[in-house]
Amino acid sequence: MSNLVNLIRNEINKIYIQKSTWIMYILLAVIIAGYGMLTSFFGDVREDYSQDSWRAELQEENEELTKEMEEEELLEDFNMGLIEQNNYYLENDIQPAGYDAWQFVMEMNIMLSIVSLLTIIIAAGIVANEFRWGTIKLLLIRPISRSKILLSKYLAVLLFALITLLFVVVFSWVIGAVFFGVQGLNPQIVMDKVGGLEYVSVIHEIITNYGYKLVNLVMMATFAFMISSIFRNSALAIGTAVFLMMAGNSIVSFFSEYAWAKYILFANTDLSQYANDAPWVDGMTLPFSIMVLLVYFVVFLAASWGIFTKRDIAGQ
Repeated sequence: MSNLVNLIRNEINKIYIQKSTWIMYILLAVIIAGYGMLTSFFGDVREDYSQDSWRAELQEENEELTKEMEEEELLEDFNMGLIEQNNYYLENDIQPAGYDAWQFVMEMNIMLSIVSLLTIIIAAGIVANEFRWGTIKLLLIRPISRSKILLSKYLAVLLFALITLLFVVVFSWVIGAVFFGVQGLNPQIVMDKVGGLEYVSVIHEIITNYGYKLVNLVMMATFAFMISSIFRNSALAIGTAVFLMMAGNSIVSFFSEYAWAKYILFANTDLSQYANDAPWVDGMTLPFSIMVLLVYFVVFLAASWGIFTKRDIAGQ
């Protein structure tokens, strides 16, 4: 066990000693800070409401939204949604919470697509680069099994993904606090859900939304890791994984009329489809998608271990 921990620590050190890794984090920070700045200066966010006059302020806002719809029909759907939310607050005597750091974090779940991309880059190179740099022999001559070496690399990839995800959450909260303030430890807002408008916890929404996207993150990282282990080519692993990540939904949509489309990986990676009551293919259920994901997960890892542990590196 201590050997495995040391191997994982060594792999993490090798990831974070690279300048490219820190450039990735700087890129994430710049994007998050830039988004926060643009939202603060140009975004239409809900301001704090006075304790004594919030009802009058909401009614006045509804009148302005109605007037906008009369002048511009394209705003009808968007403005009607805002009016319905305002009416929910009024009818249930709930003072709306202003836009704050927590809601900013909730919106920043879109950054997990970039986190997935960065994790794919790390996963694609963590094995392939050992062959490219010629360090694979030095690694395998140590009195440690190949399986343990490969496991340490895979766990290091998952740790990188988790650390990067936590960085996005924490840095987003800091930027949100700077630009928008904090409305308590667990603010609640009205959101349009499948069953209609609901008064929900923002933190619960953050955990749920990030959790759904974490599934796709792990699956794509595992796929890139498999390609890296089998073909020893980081460019191939990155290109294939990124292409499938970008085109996955289009592939599923194209074949959605066929019953077998539900077995496609990308038809199952977005588990939020069940929370939204909108499965990609008729007949799909949450247990079914979990089972399909587990099968793909096992196949990816089995292929990685099977090839890596039996490969002859004498000629490398």
